[in-house]
Amino acid sequence: MNVSETILSRGANSAAAVLHKDTVMTYAELREKVAGLASGLLARGHTKGDRIGIFSENSPFFVKAYLGIIRAGMAAVPFPTELAAETFAKMVSEAGVKEVFVSNRFLKQVRSWAEGIGVALLPESGEEDLMGDPGLPLPQMNGSRDLASLMFTSGSTGLPKGVMVTHRNIECNSRDIIAYMGLSPDDKVMVVLPFHYCFGLSLLHTHLMAGGSVVLNNEFKLFPEAMLLEMQRKECTGFAGVPSTYQILLRNSRFRQMAFPGLQWFQQAGGRLPNPCIQEILSSFPQVTYFLMYGQTEATARLSYLPPARLADKLGSIGQGLLSTKLEVLKADGSPVAPESDETGEIVAAGDNITLGYWNDAVETSKFFRNGRLYTGDIARVDADGFIFIVERERELIKSGGNRVGAKEVEDVIAEIPEIIEVAAIGMPDDLLGEAVTAFVVLTPGSKITPKDVKVHCHRRLPAFKTPAEVILLDSMPHSSSGKILKPALKAMFERRHRSAVEIPSLAVP
Repeated sequence: MNVSETILSRGANSAAAVLHKDTVMTYAELREKVAGLASGLLARGHTKGDRIGIFSENSPFFVKAYLGIIRAGMAAVPFPTELAAETFAKMVSEAGVKEVFVSNRFLKQVRSWAEGIGVALLPESGEEDLMGDPGLPLPQMNGSRDLASLMFTSGSTGLPKGVMVTHRNIECNSRDIIAYMGLSPDDKVMVVLPFHYCFGLSLLHTHLMAGGSVVLNNEFKLFPEAMLLEMQRKECTGFAGVPSTYQILLRNSRFRQMAFPGLQWFQQAGGRLPNPCIQEILSSFPQVTYFLMYGQTEATARLSYLPPARLADKLGSIGQGLLSTKLEVLKADGSPVAPESDETGEIVAAGDNITLGYWNDAVETSKFFRNGRLYTGDIARVDADGFIFIVERERELIKSGGNRVGAKEVEDVIAEIPEIIEVAAIGMPDDLLGEAVTAFVVLTPGSKITPKDVKVHCHRRLPAFKTPAEVILLDSMPHSSSGKILKPALKAMFERRHRSAVEIPSLAVP
């Protein structure tokens, strides 16, 4: 089984597979290019299992290179395009990458990095020269063991780890997502999430496997309203984002005032969007189905979803496991937590979407992958109906004065303030409390909200030990390239602020 063939098996030859700016690539064109690139890689002397990198923004070039690598029996290694040279070199070395497909946009930059580290580049401008004979025989694949990709994410050490994703992982997870969302050839998703991130890549997998279309927009962070206008113009049926994506749309665009006649669904994963924001979206777009999902790179992409019909009575839950995923919440002794109780445990998952572990890292793999199950590190409880509610990521719990404070609970309360664009709560060292709750907040332009206003709101809604000891206003949050807030960067920012009397430019300190 080669999952690239499965992904491209349903789309009609003349149907649009990938739309980018004014370019439309049909399924017939995509199949031809993928076959040519796969044969070209084999003709260059690569063999089954080789790791081939991709350094590109979301583009037709990325899609062709990614699927071509997989079709050739090799493992695709998508690189975040915001990498520093040193990290790029470490990832190339870690994964044993032999060659890297590079888009025109990044060729000059990556060429300077590649010199001296023994990696060759396959430039977008020379794509036609890379095409081989489509008739070359392809390697036979074992779907359960052979890798389709190495997806870099952060392990418990915070350093990039290559997650080993097999052909069967992708096929299983994609089929489950297609089934519960009811995706079809009529679906056309607006993609603003990068393909080096598992959520973004799952949009590619699922929509092509369903025979639908992906619309690529790389300008969302700078021009969110231009993306919304493109959604209207290209009549997208779906939109997907992480919490920061929706918070930016709600607070920094005319999103709620705009009409999207063809829009049928939203997808949201990559962290917990505060409940008030979800309710704003539901009230603004009552005709659009909202799919709230939970997942990890280590599980290919998705682990669970909350049925849209249960948003009213189960808001805050991640739902239940996908069709092929068994989710349990286990205590330290391995026994399940009692439903409808105060007991909490770790979310543990099993199924064909659970990846093989971390590339060349048996120690880190053994921490999270045991006996065919993924130990997620997420602490949760279960209600009487079997729905799972995450209490906190174990490493994000704030231990303040002997109390365990969930950052998400604090963030949800602060997000109730309409002028809040984004909020992040962290624990900072405190001589008296051990850790003090500290909140970082980004406000809408022109807002008169003060740190004191935020604290007063929290005092009304939270016990004293959960109320932030300090509220810091930021011009913008530090984000990863996938849109997640970088809490380690906030901690470092806080520490620098307290080590020096010099005001940090990105902070508006009261």
